[in-house]
Amino acid sequence: MKTILNIIWLVFSGFWLFLGYLAAGLILCVTIIGIPFGIAAFRIAVYALWPFGRTVVDRRDAGAPSCVGNVLWLILAGWWLALGHVVTGVAQCVTIIGIPLGIANFKMIPLSLLPLGKEIVPTDQPHPGYGYGYQGR
Repeated sequence: MKTILNIIWLVFSGFWLFLGYLAAGLILCVTIIGIPFGIAAFRIAVYALWPFGRTVVDRRDAGAPSCVGNVLWLILAGWWLALGHVVTGVAQCVTIIGIPLGIANFKMIPLSLLPLGKEIVPTDQPHPGYGYGYQGR
């Protein structure tokens, strides 16, 4: 089911959102200070292209620099990208088939506003860093 949703998503909003995040990432990478923000934009761009089957979790090791970075991100790119999710989410919720896609757009708004300190992981592994070789503590 997630493959079908991803294909529908790709056609109706994923590609355009991907291009928006890609443009934001390229603009942010112009300066040396903006490179971490550009990398975050590229990471979210891939997620916006194919979101079903993955989820966003908080990173436990994110500290004060992520908080400061999120404030800068919000001012530089976050509002515009979140607005794109709101517009496409509302447009997709017009039809019954588009409601799951619209909800997915609305779920991406917090990530587009404050992306630093977050990690995108598969839904079958909802904890960051709990991949292969995790021993539990």
